Amino acid sequence: MAPITASRGRPLTIGALSHLTGVNVETIRYYERIGLTAKPPRTAGGHRSYQPDHVERLRFVRRARELGFGIADIRMLLTLASRGSASCAEARAVAASHLADVRAKRDDLVKLEKILAGTIAQCDAQCCGGEAPLCPVLDVLAA
Repeated sequence: MAPITASRGRPLTIGALSHLTGVNVETIRYYERIGLTAKPPRTAGGHRSYQPDHVERLRFVRRARELGFGIADIRMLLTLASRGSASCAEARAVAASHLADVRAKRDDLVKLEKILAGTIAQCDAQCCGGEAPLCPVLDVLAA
């Protein structure tokens, strides 16, 4: 049996929404609790009843998370996207700020790579993978 899709106009269960968007059920509930996505109406039996707009918004959030945007930035981007005329300049500013953060993290990772590579090289030179009274890896971690 094919899952119910939003394109048929019928309400979706949380499981079907999860399947369509690739977002874990618990993550969907979390996004609802923090107000990142709207809480759906409930059926008479108390089950969540999602609509096509829930699918679109959740896909937007998932993609933004994949790109590393934080919750606050996603809120801002969702606000900009929901306006009648989205501000490209404001969205660009959010993206530019995130890009600066990504570049800083990349730079930190390059530094970390150099430290680890150097430490491992010291270890290879001093103890050749065997036991030595002083271990460069443990020394770096203890420093």
